[in-house]
Amino acid sequence: MMNSRIFITIVLSCIIASIHAYDPDALQDLCVADKSHGTKLNGFPCKEMSNITSSDFFFGGISSPAVINSTMGSAVTGANVEKIPGLNTLSVSLARIDYAPGGLNPPHTHPRATEVVFVLEGELEVGFITTSNKLFSQTIKTGEVFVFPRGLVHFQKNNGKSPASVLSAFNSQLPGTVSVAATLFAADPALPEDVLTKTFQVGSKMVDKIKERLSTKK
Repeated sequence: MMNSRIFITIVLSCIIASIHAYDPDALQDLCVADKSHGTKLNGFPCKEMSNITSSDFFFGGISSPAVINSTMGSAVTGANVEKIPGLNTLSVSLARIDYAPGGLNPPHTHPRATEVVFVLEGELEVGFITTSNKLFSQTIKTGEVFVFPRGLVHFQKNNGKSPASVLSAFNSQLPGTVSVAATLFAADPALPEDVLTKTFQVGSKMVDKIKERLSTKK
């Protein structure tokens, strides 16, 4: 009986230890990011407590829709540690994504976080692709939620005739974004052209055309 209890305790301890945010745990109450500090860390150095104010924990930039002026028809407004220094070491962040009718948040990944989207308004087609190339997609509307597992390629598309918006939550203070098309065709320095032509089984002219079009998509 005692051995069984010890075994169960060990198993539960292992499970609890494995359930954590992707960022390292905080070792103090507050570690407000000191972005002016010259030291390079995996994260940001902490401000002196005497220099911390309530504004370090506030950001009003996602309270209203963003101006959409990209050719993709979407705009992402991050509410991460770069905008809210108080998020440093807390392993959470948000973003607001606004979509014009027909707007697309093109295929991309977040290497450091799982993403959960909550639809503020409108209707979206969303989906992600697993490492075995299986697509999981869904149409979501106001008040509904969808999850994109960390590191997997995913997208959101507004197929409606009216604007749409979502609020995204991440289990990282800075989840990072890797856009598939921009990474391959707009890298600096550029990928060797023969890598792209062989990967996509197209000619150099097509690669150059894609590069030219992506260079105008801000």
